[in-house]
Amino acid sequence: MELADLTRIRYEKHGRVARVTLDRPDRLNAMDLRTHEELALVWDDFEQDDELWLAVLTGAGERAFSAGQDLKELAARIADGSNTPATFGSRGKPGWPRLTERFELAKPVIARVNGHAFGGGFELALACDIVVAADTATFALPEARLGLIAGAGGVFRLTRQAPYRAALGHLITGRPMTAARAHALGLVNEVVPAAELDACVDTWVTDILGCAPLAVRAIKEAAAAAATMPLEQAFRTRFPWEERRMHSEDADEGPRAFVEKRPPRWQGR
Repeated sequence: MELADLTRIRYEKHGRVARVTLDRPDRLNAMDLRTHEELALVWDDFEQDDELWLAVLTGAGERAFSAGQDLKELAARIADGSNTPATFGSRGKPGWPRLTERFELAKPVIARVNGHAFGGGFELALACDIVVAADTATFALPEARLGLIAGAGGVFRLTRQAPYRAALGHLITGRPMTAARAHALGLVNEVVPAAELDACVDTWVTDILGCAPLAVRAIKEAAAAAATMPLEQAFRTRFPWEERRMHSEDADEGPRAFVEKRPPRWQGR
């Protein structure tokens, strides 16, 4: 499969920004196996394209960011005997490594959440770096109600990104949360009226692009890695993207531009 063969995903490049859209609005952007295969191609290309500095991930239409796993496809696989028991992670499955397991992806990803972000859709948002939601958005990990588990990282990320007891309450009941609740728990950076969602996302894009790309990647890499380290160990650790940043031309360009009272000209090197 090649990028020209995409049928489930819209992948557009606008300058430094990749726009990635889950494009199955008639199925609430549910993710079947082909969707995961296509997303893997897209994330591979995004990661490798030096001209792209950040991505915006969203769902087509106004009803859903993504309803998560395509349960009709799953039920069909169960019926024909082709389904196999699954647990955490996507290794060995179509589309591996999925965004939820691309731990080395240093370029930032913004989730633009419109409508429902359920199951795997919520897990995708949790794996992004910035989450901007319409005030009509709702979030849930309903897997327990289906005899399943939030195996794409929901069990792990929700309990790390929100207070443990609040996170566990949502996990073991499948209760949905409003965008306002998600914001109060620190899961969402900003909530705006649906009509203002694109404008709000654009402000985040502009602000990130105003920063040196290597500095952004170094910060993301170090923050993620150090989150589970003792502080002393974090200070001693050498981070690959920080090594690149500290020896880069951009590290000199920033202070020089400040003194010369002009906008910096970032080159990503």
